[in-house]
Amino acid sequence: MDHAHQVYRSRRAALIEAMRSKSGGGLAIVPTAPEVARNRDSLYPYRHDSYLYYLAGFPEPDAVVALVAADDGDRQVLFCRERNEERETWDGFRYGPEAAREVFGFDGAHPISELATRLPDLASNRPALYTPVGLYADWDRTTIDVLNEVRARARSGVSAPAELVDVRSILDRMRLVKDAHELALIRRACAISGGAHRRAMECARAGEHEYAVEAELAHEFLVHGAQAVAYSSIVASGPNACVLHYRDNNRQMQPGDLLLIDAGCEYQGYASDITRTFPVDGVFSGPQRAVYELVLAAQLACIDALKPGVPFHDYHAVAEKVLAQGFIDLGLIGGSLDAVLEQGTYKRFYMHRAGHWLGMDVHDAGPYREGGESVRLAPGMVLTVEPGAYIRPADDVPERFWNIGVRIEDDVLVTADGVENLTGTTPKSVADVEAACGARTRRAA
Repeated sequence: MDHAHQVYRSRRAALIEAMRSKSGGGLAIVPTAPEVARNRDSLYPYRHDSYLYYLAGFPEPDAVVALVAADDGDRQVLFCRERNEERETWDGFRYGPEAAREVFGFDGAHPISELATRLPDLASNRPALYTPVGLYADWDRTTIDVLNEVRARARSGVSAPAELVDVRSILDRMRLVKDAHELALIRRACAISGGAHRRAMECARAGEHEYAVEAELAHEFLVHGAQAVAYSSIVASGPNACVLHYRDNNRQMQPGDLLLIDAGCEYQGYASDITRTFPVDGVFSGPQRAVYELVLAAQLACIDALKPGVPFHDYHAVAEKVLAQGFIDLGLIGGSLDAVLEQGTYKRFYMHRAGHWLGMDVHDAGPYREGGESVRLAPGMVLTVEPGAYIRPADDVPERFWNIGVRIEDDVLVTADGVENLTGTTPKSVADVEAACGARTRRAA
């Protein structure tokens, strides 16, 4: 068992301790994601469940982690597929229980085919059963079957878990603060994605389609070892930049367009999430530059507002204040700053939050409020900072601002002393963005 897998074993031990503290012990059973058919006999590319992967680092389908917290000894058990020479010929390598137990640091491992017969024994006489309730419908059925089987043994003196707990209530808090192993993977994902955005600035040009830029992003992700995109890439030119979750990526880019790219890769289970906006022609027009510099000012102010102990939601209020004043200054809305903030008229051009947690999932696990109060930032938390401005054509909007959509997003780590911008080397200032766009000329030459 290498150091990385020792990290996973330590996480499982931490969950066991949390179960003991909350319920006096119990059984946790966490499944991985099912395989999903794309059509007929073709499957979508497989992606593990984040909760199981957080506990095990195990990448295969048809797997369940079972953790026992008991006075007579804790146990960490894995259920997985058996080795099968014929299936491995068709589908590739499988660890099998014996190798998986040793490699991934479990106390025991069994074939997944034995899950239904072994789980009732593991659940017997446990005070609580911890599982991701409601995550997968088929798994909920398995959980009920286990409880009913144990209850059926009552006449033999066996007791069933009296408490059913959603294990995510514990795991979400564990996942919120990243350890050194996780941060190393997130840094790598951010570095790969930053390079992809730089490549896009160098390659995009009027006359090409958005999907050609998307292909450049995908190339950069894969050639540097990322397994997949962390989410569907947004490559939005011209009016499409004002569509928050634009996905078609099929418009032909026109001279004078801005191109908004929201894209990040997944590296060994961890996501990055970067947005950059730049001129297809390589130089911002006056109105484009004015809106861009406003969004950049808001983003930098948000980052400056982040530090340990600060409530999570504070930096969104910073974004609102900077952007609202900017919209007033640009003549997009009227009234005093206090009135605009109170009435929410700025939301016409800025309608989303300033960011979210980032980790194994692009919108990562972890609460934003607890007990009615905003969660306070702590070292090891990773979040995005992504204010924007989206100006659609309208009779009361100056035409020079029509179809200008700008978002600037970085991935930020909270440290003991403040924050570290994990994607800060990706071109962002007007000068750096225009210089990166200008590199396409040098590249062509």
